[in-house]
Amino acid sequence: MSFALAITLHVLSVVVWVGGMFYAYMAMRPAVGQVVEPAKRPALWANTLERFFRWVWLSIVLILATGFWMIFGVFGGMANIGLHVHLMMGLGLLMMLLYFHVYFAPFRRLKIAVANNAVEEGAKRVGQIRKIVGINLLLGLAVIVIAVMGSRM
Repeated sequence: MSFALAITLHVLSVVVWVGGMFYAYMAMRPAVGQVVEPAKRPALWANTLERFFRWVWLSIVLILATGFWMIFGVFGGMANIGLHVHLMMGLGLLMMLLYFHVYFAPFRRLKIAVANNAVEEGAKRVGQIRKIVGINLLLGLAVIVIAVMGSRM
């Protein structure tokens, strides 16, 4: 795998994940609140997140694969990378852990609530997901800033 392909897949994966969170948090969430009646919101979010989360899984696989390939295949290991790469990797791993929590806990409960037509429980889970996605969005934007600043840190 060439460095150009690795960095391209890496950046595109970050764009999909962080851009999707930005869209969901800053554009879709306010619009849903204004247009969709409260009883239908949990189902809309469950269906939307189901589709988005497929892309997040792919993004995570590509981010990890290309990131470790660049660290070990291009730069010769962890000792040869700058502080900015360590920061990106640490924050990225934290983002992944938060995502895994969202996916396997509140999102799973959201899907169960929607299947059982438990609107109040579904709304509660959407709120829980929103808070964690907000944190992950801030972390993702920080990773992008660190990446752009690079070795100048």
